[in-house]
Amino acid sequence: MTEQEQINYSRIAEVIQYIKANFKYQPTLNEMAEILNLSTFHFQRLFREWVGVSPKKYMQYISINHAKEMLKYKKTTLLDATYETGLSSSGRLHDLFINIEGMTPGEFKNGAKNITIKYSCTHCEEGCLIVASTKKGICHISFEVNKQIALHNLNLSFPNGIFEEIIDKNQEDALLVINHDYQKLNQVKILLSSTPSQVKIWESILKMPIRNMINYCDIGKKLNNPNLSMAVSSSISQRTVTLIPSIKIA
Repeated sequence: MTEQEQINYSRIAEVIQYIKANFKYQPTLNEMAEILNLSTFHFQRLFREWVGVSPKKYMQYISINHAKEMLKYKKTTLLDATYETGLSSSGRLHDLFINIEGMTPGEFKNGAKNITIKYSCTHCEEGCLIVASTKKGICHISFEVNKQIALHNLNLSFPNGIFEEIIDKNQEDALLVINHDYQKLNQVKILLSSTPSQVKIWESILKMPIRNMINYCDIGKKLNNPNLSMAVSSSISQRTVTLIPSIKIA
């Protein structure tokens, strides 16, 4: 890393800490840019280069994570969660959940109550692959030691869901990806719980041809940002073997 890159890294780390400490006040782009004494244009460009998403998207992720914690663990109302997150209206909270979580805040708070979740388990020598879906798309993919643990973890994710052991088109398409039968695949709909930057990394991986070895830096280059190699490592090192068995990460 060059001296200038180290400087930029430290500057972005500083503003990230600021966002985490002040997201409840929903600071504006100008306020964030002033911390680094940059114009809003140059600040956005620098932030996107290092983080992979805009400052606004990053703050939305921090905000919704706080709201999820309030709803799930502190059992607050939707109105209180909206207030504690610093959002101007419950409508904004609703939009954030739909866009990022693939469900409404009420559905999240209720543990997917009255939502039908279909699932299927595929067994192999190493264990059990479970794929679950709602009518909106894939909501859960996990590789576990056995079916019992797989179902236990699925229930923990959606404690009030209605579970049916039925394979549907969404699951079939996801299994085509996992089994590399790409010629039969049109499109896979997946509800992602990752951060926007992690989603961007996975989008890049899915566009790559399958080969024996992929370097983290190569993935960063695909994202037009070689500096993302550490973020790439963090995002996929524990998931790659589960979801894409033929890809090895260097």
